[in-house]
Amino acid sequence: DVQLQASGGGLVQPGGSVRLSCTTSGFNFDIQAMNWVRQAPGEDVEWIAYVNPSGYSRLADSVKDRFTVSRDNAKSTMYLQGDRLKLDDTAVYYCVRSPWKTGMTPGTPGTQVTVSS
Repeated sequence: DVQLQASGGGLVQPGGSVRLSCTTSGFNFDIQAMNWVRQAPGEDVEWIAYVNPSGYSRLADSVKDRFTVSRDNAKSTMYLQGDRLKLDDTAVYYCVRSPWKTGMTPGTPGTQVTVSS
C-alpha cells in the first residue's frame, strides 16, 4: 500500500519555525516528485512546494523566502522547513505525490500547524 504520513506540526509563535516530515512507503520514492500542500480553515487546498527526485524545488509565492523543501531519498522522506511563520501559515499540511493539480484532495493524513501568540 502507498502510504504518506506528514508529521512535525504543532503550536508555533509568529516569527517562529517548524520542520515537517513526510515519511513514505509502498512506492519508489527516489523516482517520484513530491509536493507539500496545505489547507487553512475555510479555504481551498493550496499548493506550496515541489521537489523532484534530484532535489530541484519550487515554492509558492506565499512561502518563498521563508520555507525550504528537501528530501532524503535513502530514507524515503521529504521535509518542509518553515521559518518566520505568520498567522496565515496556520493550516493542515499534507504531503502528496506529483502530479498535483488544483481541485485535488490530499487523501492522506496531514499535520496541523497553528501559528498563534
